[in-house]
Amino acid sequence: MTKAELVEEVARAAELTKKDSEVIVDEVFKNIIQALNRGDKIELRGFGSFRVRQRDARRGRNPKTGEPVDIPAKRVPYFKPGKELKELINDKLGDDDFDDDDFEDGEESGPGENGANG
Repeated sequence: MTKAELVEEVARAAELTKKDSEVIVDEVFKNIIQALNRGDKIELRGFGSFRVRQRDARRGRNPKTGEPVDIPAKRVPYFKPGKELKELINDKLGDDDFDDDDFEDGEESGPGENGANG
């Protein structure tokens, strides 16, 4: 799914114009990026969590020449799917026709269900 397709789906589901739904989608993405830049963890219950991981500097090799290459330290975004997302994906193998009630917020996650460590 592309961003344009996501905007169309939001517009259809929320009965909004594409322009309004694009503003919403852009704002969500912008806020996720800003939170990650601040070092915050984003946790979306039932979906998953986003965080930034630090990768240390290391020595690698150029695959074409075999020459050693210094790879600098960097921060990389990381997504960890939630338990409910994993269950929905695995329960519906090959079936992309989810029911609306598959995504209701009726059940709250209990302690530790979204990973105590992460």
